[in-house]
Amino acid sequence: MQQDPAQLWQSALRYLRQHVSEANYQTWLADTEGVRVDGSTLIIGTRSEFVTEWLQQRLRPLMVRTLTDIADRPMEVAFEPLRAPADDSPLLQRGGAAEPAGPVYPRPRLHTRYVFDTFIVGPGNHLAFAAAEGVADSPGTLHNPLFLYGAVGLGKTHLLQGIGHRLVRAGRQITYISAEQFTNDLVTAIQQRTQEEFRARYRSADALLIDDIQFVGGKEATQEELFHTFNSLYEAERQIVITSDKSPVLIPDLEERLKSRFEWGMIADIQAPDLETRVAILRSKAEEQRVRVNDDALHVIARRFTSNIRELEGSLTRVVAYARLTGEPIEPALVQSALASLDPTEPRLPPSPEAILDVVCRYFEIDREALLSKSREKRVAYPRQLAMYLMRELAHRSLAEIGQTLGGRDHSTVHHGWSKMERSVQVDPETKRDIATLRELVERAREVA
Repeated sequence: MQQDPAQLWQSALRYLRQHVSEANYQTWLADTEGVRVDGSTLIIGTRSEFVTEWLQQRLRPLMVRTLTDIADRPMEVAFEPLRAPADDSPLLQRGGAAEPAGPVYPRPRLHTRYVFDTFIVGPGNHLAFAAAEGVADSPGTLHNPLFLYGAVGLGKTHLLQGIGHRLVRAGRQITYISAEQFTNDLVTAIQQRTQEEFRARYRSADALLIDDIQFVGGKEATQEELFHTFNSLYEAERQIVITSDKSPVLIPDLEERLKSRFEWGMIADIQAPDLETRVAILRSKAEEQRVRVNDDALHVIARRFTSNIRELEGSLTRVVAYARLTGEPIEPALVQSALASLDPTEPRLPPSPEAILDVVCRYFEIDREALLSKSREKRVAYPRQLAMYLMRELAHRSLAEIGQTLGGRDHSTVHHGWSKMERSVQVDPETKRDIATLRELVERAREVA
């Protein structure tokens, strides 16, 4: 007797729901349907290729066993996409005619300092810099894709955001994202059944800028979506810029078809700066801080820090702070003393809650009165919760002390805010980036205090 495919699958779903987590059930199984039975195979309808791939790789054996038990005969499964209702797409009415709504492009979060004018060019990065300027001036035509790679702290993100700044000034729509955020956005789109909006956003921007692409290694479904996104943008002659800590061929668990496409355009590596470039970077940083530093002193710092620009700049900040404390000119002898006395292994007092408040207010461009107010607007509540988290993690203050600092709030309110940020930093790259930046700013403020 032929079984009804919808009823057969509903029976299987009731069993499967008891044997997978609720989150997995809601994300991957809840919207599937039993479409038809072909011989001994149940055809299951899914909402996207991403869902199909996940079910094939993770749940297919359990699905087959479940259906075989329910049907009391050997069963197999196959998948096909479900047709979306004709009125699924959002519409805009213009002059009586219905048109699809265009994708929304949030303002990219680009660091104001990460522009081409502040990038110091040397032998180790001149090719990458020239290529970045080229694609910023002629997106989609000169080097597409542009793949920039190099070790941590050598300026990949600086160049990527420099491209973003120039494209934005030229009126281009860009999507600037980390590979981790791309994956998270895809999962959210699956959960909320907004895959079409996801694809419209990523596949119709004038330029897609992706940082740290190495993090898609081993994520098959993400790589599948990225592959189709790449093809769509490339065929439309839209610019793609990618950064990584290693060349495409060395990224572990990256599909060959993606490696091949990353090699279609221009690949430029960024090497550690030579001595002259490191001195030039330090000189530029000193001018930015409006301090005069003896050239011999710059050479001492440059020789000590050779492979990471962030460490190089941080060392100058330490030296400047030490000079201000002692009132001595910045010369080689002072540099040696400053770097020795600020050995990172020495214990240091934690930052004060007041210092953290100042940094958070500057970073989000809000005044302290707003931060301490009772307002629950997101523009205030989110920075306030970050301040709670930092006071707890960096200043090691009690919940009661933090509540008192933040306008007399109850300790349970502080605990809620701190816990929320602790969870968010594990799953939300935006929060993770904000906290990392704020930690760095707090550290810098301590060094120059």
